[in-house]
Amino acid sequence: MKLAGDKFTIGLIQMACTPQPLENLERAVARIEEAARQGAQIVCLQELFRSQYFCQSEDHGNFALAEPVPGPTTEELGKLARSVEAVIVAPVFERRAAGVYHNSAAVIDSDGSLRGVYRKMHIPDDPLYYEKFYFTPGDLGFRCFDTKVARIGVLVCWDQWYPEASRLTALQGAQVIFYPTAIGWHPSEKREEGEAQVDAWRTIQRAHAIANGVYVAVPNRVGLERPAGGEGLEFFGHSFVADPFGRMLAEAGLEEEILVVECDPQVQETVRLHWPFLRDRRVDAYDQITRRIIDS
Repeated sequence: MKLAGDKFTIGLIQMACTPQPLENLERAVARIEEAARQGAQIVCLQELFRSQYFCQSEDHGNFALAEPVPGPTTEELGKLARSVEAVIVAPVFERRAAGVYHNSAAVIDSDGSLRGVYRKMHIPDDPLYYEKFYFTPGDLGFRCFDTKVARIGVLVCWDQWYPEASRLTALQGAQVIFYPTAIGWHPSEKREEGEAQVDAWRTIQRAHAIANGVYVAVPNRVGLERPAGGEGLEFFGHSFVADPFGRMLAEAGLEEEILVVECDPQVQETVRLHWPFLRDRRVDAYDQITRRIIDS
């Protein structure tokens, strides 16, 4: 597996979302164009960027937000990818068939072609994150995509807490793992738990970068959203890029922001050479990892 190659630049879009899907798409297009002007060759949007985070309630009406892949969003962003000559990672609420929906991310190459789709594998069901009501668990497995710029992996939000997901993606040759995300605070918890929650979220993903020797890139949304009323969720941003040694190369704050960061495949090569975690794996001893729990 050859890792070394030309340096490349990635962009992360951190933005607030309105209740209007077309407005969110227009705002995303403008930010992708700006990232490309700043030199980004691969641009990743946040999870479910075309809408506010509707999973705060179980409402059948929200299924009207879904669309097929290929579909309107991938067609529009395909034209944009050709125009700015950049790869785009586009999270989509995918309508696969009647009654079968996925939380997906389409990878659109810089020539506008649809390189493939990742379907979110781990689906949460927590207060105000009622995703099991909406999304069928992914059935395509953990995937990597060859683009004209780099070989990339894509996982989505809740996937970011699972080391198995990052490992299986890295083993396929990912140079970068993108984690489009929608995570925030319950406002009532922010004062007491907010800082620790962000730190845990940041730490687990930096650990994936270190353990696998990959770049990790995480775009999150910002803003207080109350699509179902109540206290809503305050999305905490802090989008970031970490290198294969876990060093934070860039991190956003709590406002809308575009991060543009250069990635050097030689760094991945060097880190894996001196920290050969993949070499020293005991693949002969991990058979029980597929069990839910190991009883004594």
